[in-house]
Amino acid sequence: MQSTKAFEIVPVTGKKMLKQFIRFPLDLYKDCDKWVPAFEDDEFKSLGPDNPSLSFCERELFLALSSGGKVLGRVAAIINHNADKKWNEHTVRFGWIDFVEDYDVAKALIDKVIEWGKAKGAEKIKGPLGFTDMDREGLLVDGFENESPFTVIYNYPYYGEFLERMGFSKDVDWTQRFVDMPDTLPSMLQYADLVEKRYGIHIYKAKNLSQMARRGREMFHVLNDAFAPLYEYSKLSDEQIDGYVKQYVPVMNKDLVAFVVNDKDELVGFTVTMPHISAAVRKAKGRILPFGWIPLLHSLRHNDTVEALLIGVLPEYQAKGAAMLMFKYLHENYIRLGIKRMLLNPQLEENHKVQSLFAGYDAKPYQRRRSYVKEL
Repeated sequence: MQSTKAFEIVPVTGKKMLKQFIRFPLDLYKDCDKWVPAFEDDEFKSLGPDNPSLSFCERELFLALSSGGKVLGRVAAIINHNADKKWNEHTVRFGWIDFVEDYDVAKALIDKVIEWGKAKGAEKIKGPLGFTDMDREGLLVDGFENESPFTVIYNYPYYGEFLERMGFSKDVDWTQRFVDMPDTLPSMLQYADLVEKRYGIHIYKAKNLSQMARRGREMFHVLNDAFAPLYEYSKLSDEQIDGYVKQYVPVMNKDLVAFVVNDKDELVGFTVTMPHISAAVRKAKGRILPFGWIPLLHSLRHNDTVEALLIGVLPEYQAKGAAMLMFKYLHENYIRLGIKRMLLNPQLEENHKVQSLFAGYDAKPYQRRRSYVKEL
């Protein structure tokens, strides 16, 4: 562990410092082939002043700078007022946290978040968490030997060791698993036709981008209802939903997304999967332009692994087999497209409903992430 003698914690001001904040992990993880950067454009949107989440969130960004001006660490301090109101708490979140292997630097960053949060009435600190569930969350605590999907956090093992040394403890864990896709459908999917007839639900197949956008907008409303009882969840606003639809729907592959509707043509469930593009994103350093699109395009077109990003079913349909219809539709497409493996999205350890959805598959452990908490 290195010892950094002189450094200071400073707030991020201006575009130059924001760029330093966003690009610091590229240097920290330059020799790590398991880490995957976020898309740089997405980071600027999330951390800049135009993030729709700022209508109900406050945030401050901090950098740890050496006496020579070198970045040694970063952290975002966030208060989500909607989540605080819903969960009846006063919490400051820390997110986007990265630091060199120096305990003093890590502690100084966390201390700055605590100082900022306490000044605003925070009584506890939690993280890593973002503004909403659509941001990266959860510190990696197991599965360091595996390459992370590009949508989740990867970090060095010393991160958790330092947080626990500071007095943090486990709040919740997310488990992540993988499935080797069989060449034939699991026996449980034989009842999909019966489910359709009994409950009046069926797969909706979008034919164009307009139809995808329509269902995509409905999808986030279903997510609001399905995720409502989950850890620290706060409802997405219409402005946020519009932004996510514009950002994500155009890059969805209709063969890798499943929508289930009822007999009134209302969306009741969805599953979003996409090709595993981590290696390509790392090669592109998180930048699509000027040439990052080349490895990304190749990875999107030539891939035998998918990532399951989101799954949501309205509460009243969760026991009616909606997930079975989606799994059957997607699995048939995977066989046709030559997909051999699926990485499941991180799932709350205690969310037995979603964990049990994959009982028909031989899902194996892949990674584990943790949200830490500390009373102030």
